Amino acid sequence: MSTSKRILIGIAGGSGSGKTLVAKTIYRDLGSDKVVIIDQDSYYKDIEDVPLRDRDLRNFDHPDAFDNELLKRHMRGLLAGDSVEQPVYDYVRHARTRETRRIGEQLVIVLEGILIFYDPELRDLMDIKVYIDADADVRFIRRLGRDIHERGRSVDSVIRQYQESVRPMHLQFVEPLKRYADIIIPEGGHNKVAIDLLKVKIKDLLRERGAL
Repeated sequence: MSTSKRILIGIAGGSGSGKTLVAKTIYRDLGSDKVVIIDQDSYYKDIEDVPLRDRDLRNFDHPDAFDNELLKRHMRGLLAGDSVEQPVYDYVRHARTRETRRIGEQLVIVLEGILIFYDPELRDLMDIKVYIDADADVRFIRRLGRDIHERGRSVDSVIRQYQESVRPMHLQFVEPLKRYADIIIPEGGHNKVAIDLLKVKIKDLLRERGAL
């Protein structure tokens, strides 16, 4: 757990569970001057050297798909009061862009992603660990809509990826990580009572550290 004035909130859960909505609710209610949202997807390993036609075949739901060392280094830096250059990921090309996103002014760092609880060192940096729980059919429907409309995927490719990697990786890696959560929120961003309690805890932590 961090001892700096900054706090790190980890929001995990399956693909399409509602992690982003919870993160955005915290961001909206506490203010953009205090909160920054970091998506674990930004730290996918750079596979620019892999031919474009082969990138769709990669397993993006396995822990090895992420550059965990860079992610941990950036989280430690942010908690120490430094700024970092976060990678920017292009979902259409499955590769990092040449741009980066400079972050480091905010007191509350919200890290969201399917496998952020997998690495023990990363877990230990978190002040609050939240797991968003949602039924498999709800998660799939949300993922289907998002990948088609936001990421330019076809229905067939989304279904294939879900069957071949998303579902088996969820059962093998994501679901078991629930045991590390301090808080489990059913229904994600629609569970207003749970999110209100989470915001109260965040404010309490900030006050304890003299940041409010």
